[in-house]
Amino acid sequence: MANPAVEPLSKSRPYWLLIALACLVPAILDGLKAYLQSRLLGNGVTDWGDVIFSGTEWIFLGALTPITYLLASRFPLNNNKPARVVLVHIIGALTLCVGWATLGLLLGLILHRYPAQDNLLHGYLSWLLTSLPWSVFMYFTVLGCVYAFTYYREMRERETQQARLSAQLSEAKLNALRMQLHPHFLFNTLNAITVLVRDHRFDEASRMLELLSTLLRQVLQGDRAQLTTLDQEIKFVEQYLEIELVRFPDRLQVTWAIHESARDALVPEFILQPLIENAIRHGIAKRIEKGMLTVVAMIEGDQLVLMVQDDGPGYDPITAEGVGLSNTRARLATLYGSAASLEFSRADGGGTVARMRIPFKRRNQ
Repeated sequence: MANPAVEPLSKSRPYWLLIALACLVPAILDGLKAYLQSRLLGNGVTDWGDVIFSGTEWIFLGALTPITYLLASRFPLNNNKPARVVLVHIIGALTLCVGWATLGLLLGLILHRYPAQDNLLHGYLSWLLTSLPWSVFMYFTVLGCVYAFTYYREMRERETQQARLSAQLSEAKLNALRMQLHPHFLFNTLNAITVLVRDHRFDEASRMLELLSTLLRQVLQGDRAQLTTLDQEIKFVEQYLEIELVRFPDRLQVTWAIHESARDALVPEFILQPLIENAIRHGIAKRIEKGMLTVVAMIEGDQLVLMVQDDGPGYDPITAEGVGLSNTRARLATLYGSAASLEFSRADGGGTVARMRIPFKRRNQ
């Protein structure tokens, strides 16, 4: 999911106005100072021109502070070109200085006072140099406030997203457990183990119990990461399929087409199991003859493509979207936004293809 450091000025909340409006405080104080000085040093006569000039100068500065917000939104701190960001903000500070000095000169022309007295060019350059320290100081002070608030807001958003992901992962674990402990599934698994024991095939019965125990232990294990490698996800699915092979010993054939370069790709944990469970329930289980289940993983550009295909009766949009698949879509949307997709279509020659696309990223990236 892409997040700009600062929302565009037109779409952001009005918090950015607080610092601009804060310039009213020094405007009032500076105007009050000019008023008191003129009263005390001017024999009780108020120099209203000086009062207006002193207060309005700060209002001008507040009106120019959106320059800082605009540049902060276009050139955030997490930009991968720090030299460019620094240069832009130096230019921004100088632009603020020129704008502030120019407005001060125009106000001086209207009020017939410094810096618009005598030599206009000399007065402008003098006022420009006078304004420079304050302009640079105010620009980078506001910039620091913008970045600090942005970092705080993004931190809160990450915390909210992490909490949402944790809740969805817990839901996915419960859904996986619920599907695997479906009465028919549990009955058939235990029945298969009973048959193996009755036929004195103790090694196979022991293996089946180990698979069932390992599968349930992995689903129930807490404090797991949101993402795992595709290789680990495949190992989990293989255990699930070994148990399903006992249910359909003569009706299920599994083919794996996993590109080696994709094995260390990061994928959401338990993301393949709902697709495979869906293919077996709505595809293989509805066939009388032997069925084929194909699992494919490959890299296309900057995306990891995962496909689960069966040769059952075909795609049924009414039955295809169960709880597990709905949860899968929600997790993909939360983790990757519009960069991920999950689509179902009819396979050539019959059956259903579930195709998932997510951004390709390795564990060490």
